[in-house]
Amino acid sequence: MFKKLCIIGVGLIGGSIARAARLQKLAEIIVGFGREQDVQNLQTARQIGVIDDFYLDIALAVQDADCIVIATPVASIEIILTLLKPFWSANAVYTDVGSTKGNVLVAAHAVFGKIPANFIPAHPIAGAEQSGVLAAIDDLFVKKRLIITPAENTDTHALRKVQQFWQQLGSSVSVMDAQHHDQVLAATSHLPHILAFALVDMLGHKDEQSDIFKYAAGGFKDFTRIASSDPAMWQAICAANKNEIIPLIKQLMGELDKIQQMLENDDSQQLFATLTYANHARQRFLNQIETTMSKSQTFQIQPGGKLYGETRVPGDKSMSHRSIMLGSLAEGVTHVTGFLEAEDALATLQAFRDMGVEIEGPVDGCVTIHGVGKHGLKAPKNELYLGNSGTSMRLLSGLLAGQSFNTVLTGDKSLSARPMKRVTDPLSEMGAEIKTTEQGTAPLHITGKSGQLTAIDYTMPIASAQVKSCLLLAGMYAQGETRVTEPAPTRDHTERMLAGFSYPVKREGSIAIISADGSLTAMDIDVPSDISSAAFFLVGASIAPGSDLLLKHVGINPTRTGVIDILRLMGANIEVLNEREVGGEPVADLHVVYSPLKGVDIPEALVPLAIDEFPVLFVAAACAQGRTRLSGAEELRVKESDRIQVMADGLQILGVDAQPTPDGMIINGGKIGGGVVTSHGDHRIAMSFSMAGLRADAPITVLDCANVNTSFPEFKDLVKSLGLALVCTEE
Repeated sequence: MFKKLCIIGVGLIGGSIARAARLQKLAEIIVGFGREQDVQNLQTARQIGVIDDFYLDIALAVQDADCIVIATPVASIEIILTLLKPFWSANAVYTDVGSTKGNVLVAAHAVFGKIPANFIPAHPIAGAEQSGVLAAIDDLFVKKRLIITPAENTDTHALRKVQQFWQQLGSSVSVMDAQHHDQVLAATSHLPHILAFALVDMLGHKDEQSDIFKYAAGGFKDFTRIASSDPAMWQAICAANKNEIIPLIKQLMGELDKIQQMLENDDSQQLFATLTYANHARQRFLNQIETTMSKSQTFQIQPGGKLYGETRVPGDKSMSHRSIMLGSLAEGVTHVTGFLEAEDALATLQAFRDMGVEIEGPVDGCVTIHGVGKHGLKAPKNELYLGNSGTSMRLLSGLLAGQSFNTVLTGDKSLSARPMKRVTDPLSEMGAEIKTTEQGTAPLHITGKSGQLTAIDYTMPIASAQVKSCLLLAGMYAQGETRVTEPAPTRDHTERMLAGFSYPVKREGSIAIISADGSLTAMDIDVPSDISSAAFFLVGASIAPGSDLLLKHVGINPTRTGVIDILRLMGANIEVLNEREVGGEPVADLHVVYSPLKGVDIPEALVPLAIDEFPVLFVAAACAQGRTRLSGAEELRVKESDRIQVMADGLQILGVDAQPTPDGMIINGGKIGGGVVTSHGDHRIAMSFSMAGLRADAPITVLDCANVNTSFPEFKDLVKSLGLALVCTEE
């Protein structure tokens, strides 16, 4: 990437950058710069091969350098920038590694009068107990966070260059403004270091200190490890970021005061609740770290094969979400079996734990919910993080609008880009107060309006089960009778489950009606298999010659069976066997045998009944003889990805004549080739292109498949056991 990399400050961080850059061959030559008192350290760095040479003259150090990394303590940043100013080059990129960024930008502005466009402040969240160049390692930054905090005038080319550089060193790179960075790091890094130093300082001054340290267990060692960090460095960090750290210390002192009061009052119940919340919050943190820092997954599918045998796919995601929500609001204990243990449904479960609901499990799909009643939820201590789940965010926005406390709903990058005004606008008509971004996206800041919501008569502009469910949940807390009119039928799991919980909800044709006059009574719920997950296998068995597959215990709610109706119109051989009702929901076994498919014009009346299944239905259309036309499905453009465009792009790569339209697609089917496609992080796209391999005439590679875990973590193993030649690799 660079001809000459100059590192100013060749210690643990600077030395590790040099080692990693050399390992990845990112620079032809690597040099260091330091002061007279640094000579011995610099000589050591050269002797052990960390750098090629070093200089005590800044002019010689940066001469012809096209990348300069400032790896000195944050307190010296202004001095270093002053040294660099006479030799500043427009042809180089400059960056730093300081753990506070506001003062770095202030220093740059003080030296230059503005922030140089090619200076890209950065912070690798990595370190070690030891310091100095001898502690430097070449994998210090692998799978570690790196935050870039650009200024308003930052050059985009320089930004990309620095971003690529850190990615090559193994870091997961994020971009945020400097103030937000300093707030986040004050809470997650600076305050913990202060606590570790303070605890060791307190215990170290006790008379019986020898026994304290002699008998300290592993917990003490783990908690205080970071007190081994360089005191001079942390003195500078604390001073630089004191405005963000001091309020956090005050908040922590308040929390400790509360715990002290619990102990003095023998309030074991409240103490248990506090410890339980912290336990679950830490597990959520670990889950987020694992998800965020996990390697990218790629599916590689060999052509051919067939699906043969019988299986039961995981539980219905829509019902899993709703079982947690309504079970939490019920009086009594609700037992759930068949719960979908995937990230989206678990995000809903964690949100209600954060609001004070005791939930046991899940263990083998079994969950026990100790309901708190319709008005029993408590204010969460922090934002409710909902991962990738649009269902969680949209339904919770309605439910939380009528509570007595305020909440903030956040999600991952994909969820944070999805439109929320379709729920926040009608909720505002009911009197709800919800703030979104200017683009109408998350985070959602919800002000609780307990007793202040007013019922509305709302006709949805487009058919959406999420919008309908959101307004029905809000209607449970609104004065009057809330009426929601659908332009076309959508899934009715919310209405069915409310009735199962003995909450009065009425239906008049296309209108769902609810009021605040009711309560929920706990029940047992057996979640049937998700027809959206079954759809991949219905299509796979329909397109692969020799397939004969039985899918057991599948939910066949009439608002969800559009995929079966559409496949049958195309000539699929699907039998519905052993129909029965479980917990108010119709269930059956589905037997599908290969049959040649033909192209059709998909009736618009079936579109809302199969909205989530269209990615894999596009694959069916690509295998069918003749033309398939879909219209009236503009909703597909605002899912986890633009599913119309993404599927069209992928199918075209595989040699299929697929033409996207504003509200659908026209596909001339018959043959699928091989190639490399990307899912754009959309789980349904990844699984759909995987099934295409059954009819492809060459291997298919599907990139960016990690999000399959959000809805169907067993997918990879299950399809292989049934006959698809799929290999999952990590990069």
